[in-house]
Amino acid sequence: MSAFEWNELDQKAVDCARVLAADAVQRTGNGHPGSAISLAPMAYTLFQKSLRNDPADPNWLGRDRFILSIGHSSLTLYNQLFLAGYGLELTDLQELRQEGSLTPGHPEYRHTAGVEMTTGPLGQGVASAVGMAMAARRERGLFDPEAPQGESPFDHFIIAVAGEGCLQEGLTSEACSLAGTQKLGNLILIFDENQISIEDDTRIAFSEDVLARFEAYGWDVREVNWRTDDGYQESPEALFSAIEAAKAVTDKPSLIKLSTIIAWPCPTLQNTGVSHGAALGDAEVRALKEVLGFDPDESFVVDPEVLAYTRQNAAKNAAVARKDWDAKFAAWEQAYPERAKLLRRLQSRELPADWEKSLPEFAVGTSIATRAASGKVLTALKDTLPELWGGSADLGGSNNTTMVGEPSFFPPERSSQLFSGNEYGRTIHFGIREHAMAAILNGIQLHGLTRAYGGTFFVFADYMRPAVRLAAIMQVPSIFVWTHDSIGVGEDGPTHQPIEHLWSYRMIPNFDLVRPADANETAAAWAQILRQTERPAGIVLTRQNVPVIDREKYAAATGVAHGAYILAPGTDVLLIATGSEVNIALSAREILETEGISAAVISAPCLSWFKQQPQEYQANVLPPEIRARVSIEAGSTLPWKAIVGDAGQCIGIDHFGESANGAMLFEKYGLTPQAVAMAAKESIAAAQA
Repeated sequence: MSAFEWNELDQKAVDCARVLAADAVQRTGNGHPGSAISLAPMAYTLFQKSLRNDPADPNWLGRDRFILSIGHSSLTLYNQLFLAGYGLELTDLQELRQEGSLTPGHPEYRHTAGVEMTTGPLGQGVASAVGMAMAARRERGLFDPEAPQGESPFDHFIIAVAGEGCLQEGLTSEACSLAGTQKLGNLILIFDENQISIEDDTRIAFSEDVLARFEAYGWDVREVNWRTDDGYQESPEALFSAIEAAKAVTDKPSLIKLSTIIAWPCPTLQNTGVSHGAALGDAEVRALKEVLGFDPDESFVVDPEVLAYTRQNAAKNAAVARKDWDAKFAAWEQAYPERAKLLRRLQSRELPADWEKSLPEFAVGTSIATRAASGKVLTALKDTLPELWGGSADLGGSNNTTMVGEPSFFPPERSSQLFSGNEYGRTIHFGIREHAMAAILNGIQLHGLTRAYGGTFFVFADYMRPAVRLAAIMQVPSIFVWTHDSIGVGEDGPTHQPIEHLWSYRMIPNFDLVRPADANETAAAWAQILRQTERPAGIVLTRQNVPVIDREKYAAATGVAHGAYILAPGTDVLLIATGSEVNIALSAREILETEGISAAVISAPCLSWFKQQPQEYQANVLPPEIRARVSIEAGSTLPWKAIVGDAGQCIGIDHFGESANGAMLFEKYGLTPQAVAMAAKESIAAAQA
């Protein structure tokens, strides 16, 4: 960017944004006007002076990313998208928070051009911005590691805006601690310190020295204080200078504390909790307009000269930035044709031809935990899919998320006796930060080119749920690896034995929960997960060994892609199982066969994939005429009743486990072939009654 300039039209544009924020919330009758009014100079400085972006091409590869973590202040972003020419028009601002509008209450990814992620749950934007910064560095390592800092077409910045609410969330602490450890010099966080939240003055709950906290994390910190001794004085130039100085710090992420007065210059509601989350009222909106020199009797009035200026300025800045970037990109493309070929594949979200041939096959007669099989799948894919990377929340050896032979992703001085790596490595060490891990994975996916996964014990998925849910809302293909999937965990006891978790995650829309039965189903599950580009998935894996199913005797594991399939045919009763319990069902089938009962075994690794199949396929797998059904799963049984029907039986666990040997617990709680066979006979009797 060139030297800072600020003229009368810039100031008019900022004041226009303030009035539009007040008008939009007042028209709708609800919303969050305060921060959008007081942050107008900040947002305008970013979009018109600092960010490298292109309103005509919101998905331009070379753009900086802007994340509004305080998503409730959506007008802070919408007004700048309108002024810069991203496709929002005045009518869109007038339809704020209305059904079908491009301006929903919180910014929504895939819905409004220029919105990089869905935000609203506080802290998610900050943590995902950390993920974007990590992704940008990993991508640079894939495509252009030799280029000097700042000279690569893959160099850009991630700039996020947060408030006190974001910084109070534990998620933000987790993510920002890791960002400091990772030395993410491409990340800038602007902290709007306005000292107001819904319960008014933040001093009642938030008193820490934020700059000292972030300095302790290893961040570069600086301050821009518009609350001066001489009164409130906005200085966009001071903010611009702080941003440019932060960009020059390449070995640390940067925090800029911007001290503001919420809703300034509203005459009576500035610096109040009322302005945070409610319409200002007609009188206050009129007074604000009078202070700013607008006609109080008019609403949604935009000076054509102002709009022409802001859109032309944004287009001019984009043209300058793209000319420089295009030259760098063309030189890179010519110098590295194979890398350019990889980039084009990743941009199209295609997998390489015959990539499935890299998947391992597991021999019958062996027994292997599905978590171990998953690790072998990841290692087998590492050369075929260079875009695939990930790690664990300090459980790499247990989750089997470490690709054998791959360096770690961290500054080289972070190397330990066990792990060595560099800033472009492949194995991510998230630390014991499950929530941040999930949100960071979302940020990596949102950034656009790579696929990332993160692992922990399934019981700790509880710590991750808000970010997993957000991934499903955004329809980004984050991958969550959850091991130690049941009471099979054993001696660690009920705190580590998931019971209700399987169905809890199945109930999230747009989310695929996959629980493979054996090693070959695990490979097939990974294959289907990687084919999905618009849905997140969780793969749930055993701690204990499970036998590899004989696929010459039973159906092929390719049926996993359908979500549920007939593993073994039968006509009298359906035994529907997931995960390690599929082998229990197969053993029960043999027992029933000796009694002349024909039992089908249905392996159902992913019920959401099954529901996506044609009705004809579903009816073939679960024939409506066979009312005798038994579900077998080491977890909650209640939701299974909708699948097994009024004559069905459910084998599972509706109570917490205990500290004991896993195999013994399966026996004690009735997860045995004998119990399944007995339940099958009871179901047959009920179906015939």
